[in-house]
Amino acid sequence: MTLHELESADAVNSLKSTNTNTLICFSATWCGPCKASKPAYQDLAQTYLSDPSIDVKCGIAYEHNLAESIHEFQIKAFPTYVLYVNNGKEHGRIEGVNFEGIKEMIQQAGCKVVHGEGNTLGGAPGATAVNPEEARRQRLAMFEKKTNAAVPAPVSAPKGDDVAMETDDVDKGQAAETKDMEMEDTDKGTPTASESEMVDPAEKLSKEDLATLTDSMGFTLIRAQKGLLSSNSGVEGAVEWLMAHQDDADIDDAIEKVPKAGAVAQSYKCNECSKILSNMANLELHANKTGHSDFEESTQAVKLLTEEEKAQKIAEIKTLLKTKRMEREETEKVENVSREIERREMGKTTSITKEVMEKQARQRDTRMRKKAKDDFKKERARIKAELEKDRLERIAHKGKLTSKLGIDGYNPDAIQYDVDIDAAPAQHPHKKMKASAAKIDEYITKISMYKAGGDGGKCLKILLAYIKNIVANPDEDKFKKINTENKVYKSKVKPFIGAKALLLAVGFKPNANTDALLLTDGADMDVIKTTKEKLEAAYAAY
Repeated sequence: MTLHELESADAVNSLKSTNTNTLICFSATWCGPCKASKPAYQDLAQTYLSDPSIDVKCGIAYEHNLAESIHEFQIKAFPTYVLYVNNGKEHGRIEGVNFEGIKEMIQQAGCKVVHGEGNTLGGAPGATAVNPEEARRQRLAMFEKKTNAAVPAPVSAPKGDDVAMETDDVDKGQAAETKDMEMEDTDKGTPTASESEMVDPAEKLSKEDLATLTDSMGFTLIRAQKGLLSSNSGVEGAVEWLMAHQDDADIDDAIEKVPKAGAVAQSYKCNECSKILSNMANLELHANKTGHSDFEESTQAVKLLTEEEKAQKIAEIKTLLKTKRMEREETEKVENVSREIERREMGKTTSITKEVMEKQARQRDTRMRKKAKDDFKKERARIKAELEKDRLERIAHKGKLTSKLGIDGYNPDAIQYDVDIDAAPAQHPHKKMKASAAKIDEYITKISMYKAGGDGGKCLKILLAYIKNIVANPDEDKFKKINTENKVYKSKVKPFIGAKALLLAVGFKPNANTDALLLTDGADMDVIKTTKEKLEAAYAAY
């Protein structure tokens, strides 16, 4: 594994404690520099994995996986690269994207693999030892020569420090032996030439064209590089390609490195672009191999324009960009007008809705005030009617009022719970209450006049229950007795004028202890049945 993905703080501690030297990147998924630099960090990890002289294991840990444990590593910025040596001891750290500083920190820490003396590659004991990097270069050079013997395409030789052994000096036996060793190393995980020699295709782009696209036209560097690589026809072609692909999902993704030998265009989707770039790469390899100057002339013919042509192309592109910008601005104006119209329509709708709701609220308030006023008028009319009735009664009785009038003043139709109706004759010794069957309708009318809280209806219901039980069960003695000390009787029958008189009129009489009303044997059942019907009608009409 090139780059170890660490899912927890325990995984971080395990990696740095089980390896001599460990480089760990503390990153975050929401961090832009973290996402942009991850491909380069992967390439760095691959470089250290492929180099047998360096012993560094690379890992990456994300902030959302570490959670609160991230404070254990004292991380104050993202990304932060921490180098641990000697199985977990922190050597240093780099905050921010600075791969040159990371490489220098690893070099200063001396993260090297120590090799002892041994045999040379394909040599005999006692021969001069070759360092592992040089041995690998020699194996790759010989393997490349063997491969190109069957493929006519030219193959470049490594440059500078990577000068390889000339394969003409190696006999067939050595080549076959080297191939066997290369296959053995491949099985063990040693990178092949196509895996290890990767180059950035954007390195050879014209800096002038890049400056024109970035500084003059405002494209980002990554887009300018992709445009030049994909079009292969200078600034104009790059702009045309970018106009066609500016909305691609991967337009801002990093450019992947490609194999150095002839496969430069494999990562591009366009077949024509792939062919052109592949041919140019082969031409460059051939020029480097033979020393021919055709490559410079050919690439100049393909890539470069005269100053006048370039100025003309730039002017055309600026005109095109201006036109596109104007079209975009016009489109935005139309969209802004549409949005403003929608906003105003929505405002009108909201205003109308608010007015309707306010109107409905005013109507409700008006109805409530009108109802309160009507109720007040009805109550005042009722009181006036009661006063008029009392006035007429005084006239008819020589200024005397038979209704209850206490020290608190006049209280028409009120329930006098604290006044004993049975004690009424004591207040008027000249009057003696006499119940009469002829006055049953009058008694019922008086009871029905009690409207407050529905008390009159409750009294009628209790009286109806008493009378119905007697009619339904004339021979049952328990229905012929009413306990006047009962809570129901005292609260729902006794306080109301006419209730006890009705019971006395149908045949009930107080017992000796005056704690109950008993139905006399001589009670008239016809009167009781008639009273039942009248009570039912009054209760239904209440």
